[in-house]
Amino acid sequence: METWGGDQVDAAVASCLAALRPVADQDWAAVKAGRLEWSCHTTAFHIAEDLFSYAGQLAGRAQEDYVPVELVLEGDPGSFGLLQVIETMGVLLATTVRATPPGVRAFHPYPFRSADREGFAAMGVAEVLLHTHDIAEGLGFAYEPPAELCEDLLTRLFPHVKPGPAPWPTLLWATGRGELPDRAPVTEWRWRNNLVIETERLTLTGVRPAAARDLNLGGDGGFTWSEDGPYEGTRRAAGMLTQAYEAGVHRPEFGMFALVRRQDGRAIGGMGFHGAPDEEGRVEVGYDLVPSARGQGYATEALRTLAHWALERDDVRVVFATVDRGNEPSRAVVTRAGFTQVGDDGTHVAYVLRR
Repeated sequence: METWGGDQVDAAVASCLAALRPVADQDWAAVKAGRLEWSCHTTAFHIAEDLFSYAGQLAGRAQEDYVPVELVLEGDPGSFGLLQVIETMGVLLATTVRATPPGVRAFHPYPFRSADREGFAAMGVAEVLLHTHDIAEGLGFAYEPPAELCEDLLTRLFPHVKPGPAPWPTLLWATGRGELPDRAPVTEWRWRNNLVIETERLTLTGVRPAAARDLNLGGDGGFTWSEDGPYEGTRRAAGMLTQAYEAGVHRPEFGMFALVRRQDGRAIGGMGFHGAPDEEGRVEVGYDLVPSARGQGYATEALRTLAHWALERDDVRVVFATVDRGNEPSRAVVTRAGFTQVGDDGTHVAYVLRR
């Protein structure tokens, strides 16, 4: 899977500049930007501010809060000057994303208090595309960015949103800027960066729908795998995630995680849930490891951490696992992780861990 980030920031900014330069001779300060309360001038500056802020967060590796710095314009640069600032800040973010190693995360408040380089790139692209739309709407002309860019954005920041008939109208609907047939209007929204959960030796990295689709089709999902990975169970789980996303029932925190070994940055397996908790607070977990990583306690370590993470939530009361009866190593993993056997039908053995 090709690295996603810097090129997409460049493409979003190029789309913005191509749309707005022909109308830069108008008075942006006198016109409200679409449905926003801001003027088109303020909205354009906001685009530049966000690009600058995301680059700063990622470059500075901020962990607890925003880096205490702000972008200040010198004088009144006018609309043409604002576009130059957007272009410059776009280069800054794209360059920072390209220079940031995979796995590095920095603070962003929603929803899990961090984002990786792909997340910051996606947030930058979202700010550019959506606010270019707002400015265009305010100035009275139509704007539509490349469909592929919008689809990429939906799979990275809106994994909880069912794909619609076309990516751009779906993105506008998901952010309260448009309508879709048979869907209620959106009045409040948030994007969702992927979740990571740390253990002593591993990082459980939430797999985005785009990565899951690539894994299911035989790719690497953007991860650097151990030589004998990914294993077949990981690819099947990626297919389940892809189906859930396309059906609009995917909840990212109850999806799939790649088990990334911190000492070398290599993915050694997959672990995750078969779906969101049911009405009784019951959620099922599954996992696999590449052969070379087995017998070293990685699966037990990951399962114990993920199960306890789930049980700390208000909507989970029981974590459930089913293991093939003849799979003694896997049965040992769930037992060491604290699960109790509750059933055996001769083919599969059922285990639970309760709150």
